[in-house]
Amino acid sequence: MKYLVLGSGGREHCIAWRLLNDGSASEVYVAPGNGGIAPEYCIPIDPANFDAVKKICLEKKIDVVMVGPEAPLVSGVVDYLSKEKIPVFGPSRQAAMLEGSKLYAKRIMEKYGVPTSAHRDFQGKESILSYLSRIKDYPIVIKLDGLAAGKGVCVASSQEEAHKFVSENCFSDSIVFIEDFIDGEEASVLGISDGENIFPFIAAQDHKRAFDGDKGPNTGGMGAYAPAPVINETRLRQVRDEVLVPVINGMKKEGHPFKGILYAGIIVRGSDIKVLEFNVRFGDPEAQVLLPLLKNKLGDLIEASITGNLSKKILEFQPRHAITVVIASGGYPGTYEKGKLIVGLDRISSDIIVFHAGTQSKNGQILTSGGRVLNVTACADTLLQAREKVYQEITKIFFEGSFFRSDIAYRAIPAR
Repeated sequence: MKYLVLGSGGREHCIAWRLLNDGSASEVYVAPGNGGIAPEYCIPIDPANFDAVKKICLEKKIDVVMVGPEAPLVSGVVDYLSKEKIPVFGPSRQAAMLEGSKLYAKRIMEKYGVPTSAHRDFQGKESILSYLSRIKDYPIVIKLDGLAAGKGVCVASSQEEAHKFVSENCFSDSIVFIEDFIDGEEASVLGISDGENIFPFIAAQDHKRAFDGDKGPNTGGMGAYAPAPVINETRLRQVRDEVLVPVINGMKKEGHPFKGILYAGIIVRGSDIKVLEFNVRFGDPEAQVLLPLLKNKLGDLIEASITGNLSKKILEFQPRHAITVVIASGGYPGTYEKGKLIVGLDRISSDIIVFHAGTQSKNGQILTSGGRVLNVTACADTLLQAREKVYQEITKIFFEGSFFRSDIAYRAIPAR
């Protein structure tokens, strides 16, 4: 089988790695790819250029297209390729609105009884600023509707912080909503669906804030680990029964069956769970800890999702633990410099997996090209062993300005 993976980040490198290493694929091309992927398998096209994607599929005789990031899904790449009779893994444009519009997702949840927090809608900067000037109870959660690369949410602890976020990120036509803040522990539960059935993966936990102790600005994710103990077997069944299944059934009733990966961002408080948001693709960096633990061939699951045959599969994971730590560029998630030489990759132990994200290969050297640069990943029999392995190795890698969090998985085991 020949696959084309759309995207350029650590998630896409991980997907390509998994397809090749579990025997699903004979060849995997990545568009546009990054410095961790052999240059002959990187296709320098924009995933948003659907005609170019189709052309590559025909030229390379691609059997299946795997869509990594959310933007092409929300723009309708699955609809386009399906019309061209090219097998593609992921939801349709309308189904992808579960991530493309947070308000659409809210209304689906409310209609089909999925637990989530109450919200208030606003349009335009002035209307929300007026509301903020009248409320006194903080913290609150402010969310921008639409895609924001994981950075469209502000948990504001004060009126000043709320005003600053709105002033910097909202415009006269912005659609914004405010949610009640729920104190609890977050987790990511991903499920794979064929439009009729959905099977949940083991839970992962992401670390969104830039610095140790969950301090600093929100990022696309600074690390993750799996399984996350906050979602035990009982809670995983609860998430399946109260969240994933109702949404899949609801989308079918809406006339937009959901195929692909449905990712529920969950907050747990005691025995209660609520959905913070949905994504419609593998998380990044959650994929980098879930896929190394998967027992099934990824290609078999993709095929079953596309063809509607998931009911014949049993989703299985190794009884181990995985952790990934992001090495980021200085200044991320704000402004940062690119083109920094990365050294030390050749010194990493063979049982550590380094997934490239913001890198490029140039004249035989690996240079930085993004904010999140590398995902250093370890698997072990215990989470503590996995964390010790990853932190023993990560300091061997260096580029000017690099930084990483030293406390990934701190909620599950004591901080370093």
